[in-house]
Amino acid sequence: MSPATSSYFYSWVISLAVGLCALLIIGFLYRLATDVPHSGESLPDPPPSWFRPIWWLVLIAAFDSAPWMSWRSRRAIEKRLTEAGLHHALRAKHLFGAQWLLGIALAGIMVAVVETLSRGASPTALCGVASVGAIGGAAMPRLWLRDQILQRKREVVRALPFLLDMTTLCVEAGLNFSSALQQAARKGPAGPLRDELQRVLGDIRTGAPRAQALRDMANRINEPAVRSLVGTLIQADTLGMNLAQVLRAQSDQRRAERFLQAEKLAMEAPVKMLFPLIVFIFPCTFVVIAFPIAMKLLDLIG
Repeated sequence: MSPATSSYFYSWVISLAVGLCALLIIGFLYRLATDVPHSGESLPDPPPSWFRPIWWLVLIAAFDSAPWMSWRSRRAIEKRLTEAGLHHALRAKHLFGAQWLLGIALAGIMVAVVETLSRGASPTALCGVASVGAIGGAAMPRLWLRDQILQRKREVVRALPFLLDMTTLCVEAGLNFSSALQQAARKGPAGPLRDELQRVLGDIRTGAPRAQALRDMANRINEPAVRSLVGTLIQADTLGMNLAQVLRAQSDQRRAERFLQAEKLAMEAPVKMLFPLIVFIFPCTFVVIAFPIAMKLLDLIG
């Protein structure tokens, strides 16, 4: 391909990309002007903090991308939002729209940066950079959601022994199990576990069976420790066992599991420190030690 033809083709590709971006912006402004995305359902809770500055763009992207979602993908995202405790703040279409929005934005930013720095990059290289940016931007909301789920589960596991101790003391003091749960939810530390207990008590007050309300809580949290606790409590309630002893045994078991997890993390710490030690610390140490020796050798040679 001659230089003139290559330059013409490159200019044509850039013009096409600019035109597509202009059409996309016009479409977004049209959706915003007609207020179509805002006609959907309202959410009980405000969106997460990093969604708020771009919430109107997320609504537009969600409205435009929702027809492309399969029911399996929608159900999987809704389940993960429930595990993260965000089912009252986000819908599956909002996360899917944020993926599209960030993918397009990051692809455009990376193409602009490469074009500014290189000045003459080939269309193949620009397409590769745009693809990497689109994949990275689309993965960011999913990674954020995974971190939210892990953080919520850690908070639940951390608060579980203390709330079990409070429930055990209330049961040993003569309260029934529902009243003990109510006291634990009222006096316990703020966090996702207390919120889930309050929801369980609300479900029981509305007429749901206690066993079903506890199972729903275990499904929402999706943590093995909570599932084991709920299964044990339902079995003890069915068989008429002493709940105080069961709760005390569960509390001791949860503390033992936390101690073992802490030991595991402590043993993994030296292995995780090897990479920064070898890559960052050892080279600096070698430079500090070798520099005086190298200077003396140069003096002797000179």
